[in-house]
Amino acid sequence: MKTNYHMHTTFCDGSDTVEAMAAAAFEKQFDIIGFSSHSMYPFAGDCHIAPREFNNYVSTVRNAAKAYEGRMQILLGFEVEYMPGLSVPRMSDYAAFQPDFLIGSVHYLITENGTFSVDDKTEKVKEGLERYFKGNAKEAVCMYFALQREMLQKGDFLIWGHPDVIRKRNGILHFFDESESWYRSELVATANSAKHSGVIAEINTGGIARGAINDVYPSADFLSLLHASGVPVMINSDAHRSEDLDCAFDRAETAAKKAGYTEVLFLDAGFIRHKKI
Repeated sequence: MKTNYHMHTTFCDGSDTVEAMAAAAFEKQFDIIGFSSHSMYPFAGDCHIAPREFNNYVSTVRNAAKAYEGRMQILLGFEVEYMPGLSVPRMSDYAAFQPDFLIGSVHYLITENGTFSVDDKTEKVKEGLERYFKGNAKEAVCMYFALQREMLQKGDFLIWGHPDVIRKRNGILHFFDESESWYRSELVATANSAKHSGVIAEINTGGIARGAINDVYPSADFLSLLHASGVPVMINSDAHRSEDLDCAFDRAETAAKKAGYTEVLFLDAGFIRHKKI
């Protein structure tokens, strides 16, 4: 089975349409795909699907599913932002759209002086750390993982999106040391929260596809902690272009095996299934 449940289109910040992504996935011999437009319903930022487009998005994905019926399964999902007071990834908030799954993700840090995305361009991340945290990267990183744990506790979603995306620009900016004990403590605490939440953590190859980081999310250390905590995983590409639909899947599988995993999960007709690796 070849699957991918994290992909973006022109409905949010992707480069290709639903139809183009589906055609490319079929060409690449995917068995099951799931669309997961960035969402903060009923609000929206620059990268999110506009509330007025939700019904159009749903009908477009469902029409694509009908077009490929019997040849490739297509599921409807949303990557829902966790922003306290504004957006929580809960199925009840999306019941009107009847999604097959939700991805819960943290992209933004909210401070008294403003909000910035940790998943932004290098210069924007550097500017945000200086402007909102006065260069105190440890404070920013700890806030990020605290938000992850809050989301895992309060959310109702199936897939946990790029659990340590805050590393994305660390290879260039070196704003924190991933080997320090305080950072590992954050990973341990977050893995424990994931264990009790019942989510599936994704091994995300999107940073590799976009040339932002030469590694998957989560890191090898974090992935080992997730395995030790009994948190299951799946492999997703977080594709924003059709050519990246299966980017570095071999590396993701290797990372899973090194962490101790012998199987990954996938969604099939409403059921969670297992696949040996």
